[in-house]
Amino acid sequence: MPGMLPVPRTARQRIIELLTDTRLSSRQLAQLIGLPERQVEEHLAHVAKKIGRDKTRRFILEPAMCPTCDFIFRERTKLTRPSRCPRCRGEGISAPRYGIEGLPT
Repeated sequence: MPGMLPVPRTARQRIIELLTDTRLSSRQLAQLIGLPERQVEEHLAHVAKKIGRDKTRRFILEPAMCPTCDFIFRERTKLTRPSRCPRCRGEGISAPRYGIEGLPT
C-alpha cells in the first residue's frame, strides 16, 4: 500500500544487520546506531545468544589486543574492552571486534 511507513527496526536488529559479513567494534556500532557504547555492549550479549541458537550463522568475537606487548585476550568471554594488559599492565588495549557470518550449508 502506498503511504505506509516502514516498520522501525530495533537496536538489536540493526546491530545484526551491521555485523553481518563484517567486523565492527562496539564504539563503531554505537556511532552508527546512535546509542551509548555501554548500551550497545548490553545488546551485543543478547545478539550473541540469539545468533548462537541460529544454525545458519555464527557470532564472531575478534579478541582485544595489547599493542605494547602483542598480548591477545583469547580466553576473555566478556564482550567489553579490558582495562589493562595482564602481561605488561599497558592500558592502550585495542577494542574487540564483532561480526556475524553465515555457516556453510
